[in-house]
Amino acid sequence: MSNIVSPLEAHSQPATAALLEARGIGKSFLGIAALDGVDFTLQRGEIHALLGENGAGKSTLIKILTGVYSLERGTIRLDGVDVKPADVAAAQALGIGTVYQEVNLLENLTVAENLFLGRQPRRFGLIDKREMRKRSAALLSRYGLDIDVDALLSSYSVAIRQIVAIARAVDLSGKVLVLDEPTASLDAHEVEMLFTVLRRLRQDGLGIIIITHFLNQVYDIADRVTVLRNGRLVGSKPIADLPRLDLISMMLGRELQHITGDRQVSADSVASDAQPPIRFAGYGKRGSVAPFDLDIRPGEVVGIAGLLGSGRSETAFLLFGIDRADSGTASVDNKTIALTSPETAIANGFGFCPEERKTDGIIGDFSVADNIALALQARQGWAKPISSRERQALAESFIKSLDIRPADANRPIKLLSGGNQQKAILARWLATEPRLLILDEPTRGIDIGAHAEILKMIERLCADGMSLVVISSELEELTAIAHRVIVLSDRRHIAELAGDQVTADNIMQAIAAPARTEAA
Repeated sequence: MSNIVSPLEAHSQPATAALLEARGIGKSFLGIAALDGVDFTLQRGEIHALLGENGAGKSTLIKILTGVYSLERGTIRLDGVDVKPADVAAAQALGIGTVYQEVNLLENLTVAENLFLGRQPRRFGLIDKREMRKRSAALLSRYGLDIDVDALLSSYSVAIRQIVAIARAVDLSGKVLVLDEPTASLDAHEVEMLFTVLRRLRQDGLGIIIITHFLNQVYDIADRVTVLRNGRLVGSKPIADLPRLDLISMMLGRELQHITGDRQVSADSVASDAQPPIRFAGYGKRGSVAPFDLDIRPGEVVGIAGLLGSGRSETAFLLFGIDRADSGTASVDNKTIALTSPETAIANGFGFCPEERKTDGIIGDFSVADNIALALQARQGWAKPISSRERQALAESFIKSLDIRPADANRPIKLLSGGNQQKAILARWLATEPRLLILDEPTRGIDIGAHAEILKMIERLCADGMSLVVISSELEELTAIAHRVIVLSDRRHIAELAGDQVTADNIMQAIAAPARTEAA
């Protein structure tokens, strides 16, 4: 039986009583504050978007509210009563349910079995499948779904699975529904199908918290927005009173007039078109990045800007063959190439430094020398191993030229600082002498000195004729080094700024501009 609060019940509550109130929420990990005195309020019949860049504290707050993490500091009130869910089951019993981006259901079971997993109706001690089918059909009919509940969940689209997961969560909980990136894998039609369900639940008095990076969708569905940054509350406002540019400023932590960025490059410094550029035409992947055109010239730095989840890293994955495009073509020197894997990208002279340095970039227990030699070894083939002497000489050369500290090629790379690990990853790709180097957040999490050194290195590589794509959330960084900046929003390349247009103000204006809504 569902616990959804009816409109009559919701309206009978005191006007001042919030459905869910969190006050002064604090949480630390290994002595580092993930949340610091955060307040959050959810009303009945409200869809509330929780926003913030990477590391803002969104996931930590949600996990505290849903019982995944214990509450260290602060208070949580549900229906005016203090609560402290000890685990997910306790949160569900209180009325708080969660649906994650990766739907946590069993695809090898039927729809009905998923809806009533762990609470199947029984008759004479046995599961009453007839009753379970009947209840499942009735439950889903409230969401506008008329499907075969005896069919395996795997036979339905991601959108249908999302709605089934929501139906189960609401039936289990019925007061608060938390959705973590629910539209990440949906096309435009499926998003609208999901939003129809959410609007219906809102009308029924449910409180809905949605985490998403799609600003268009925030303005389509949300009633209120709360923004976190670096574990602290920036603000909470009705969406109707919040212009896009103000929301961007809240998320990035910059007022428009306060970000300038020292322009250090000009279009004149880019090499001529005598050598054909690297070219991507109509390049894209459904559900990842909408088709885009991109030419990259020798000696040019192309910056990529956008909020977290806008498609920045997804673009890099396509350019480097980690994800395989399903539309468009890629060419080098006017010859079409197939970027079917990172190996094919490396063979065509591409290199890639990923955003997640520790998980995707380094092999922590390997030495600095082993890490530097990885890409060259991959291009050469594992049947022709690089000798220990060659590997040592290669590492020592880059340790000296990039000032990697400590200057010990045999030290496990995990013992180096973040900045020196980043230099070692750059050395790995420079050893292959790439014609295109893709850098995803190359200066994130490193000290000021290493930050400046890496930016100078980018300038030197550019002067030597290398093509670079630099993805950065630091607008000042892009304005300082990029000849052109491609702006992304909602997984679309929505604007291109070049020359004197490349200013932090213009980048923010482009990010804030409403994007088209076609499916990616």
